[in-house]
Amino acid sequence: MSTDWKPYEDGASLGWMGSQGGTIARDEDFAGQVRLTYEVDDSRSFHALTCSVAGWLLHYRFFDNAAEATAAFDAMKPALEELLGKLTEGGPKSPAEARAGGPLLAAFMARFS
Repeated sequence: MSTDWKPYEDGASLGWMGSQGGTIARDEDFAGQVRLTYEVDDSRSFHALTCSVAGWLLHYRFFDNAAEATAAFDAMKPALEELLGKLTEGGPKSPAEARAGGPLLAAFMARFS
């Protein structure tokens, strides 16, 4: 796995409410194209991961404990790097590129569902 993952917006999002209603505990960016966010709300045993690949993917996962969510967060990082390396930066530029990306996105989502 690359060491090029950086805190999203230099950590400015930490502590804010995330898109799934939890508090953002981890929020990282890779190459300005991939984002991986971990939200938590211990009062309801809620742990959510949101990952995005610019122009291609927005995917959510939900867990009921921190250990599983943290392990999944760490496992998804190298898979997201690999996926990004196979896709056109910023999204498909043609219908053919979109069709070629479909199976890659489907395989990622099946693996991380």
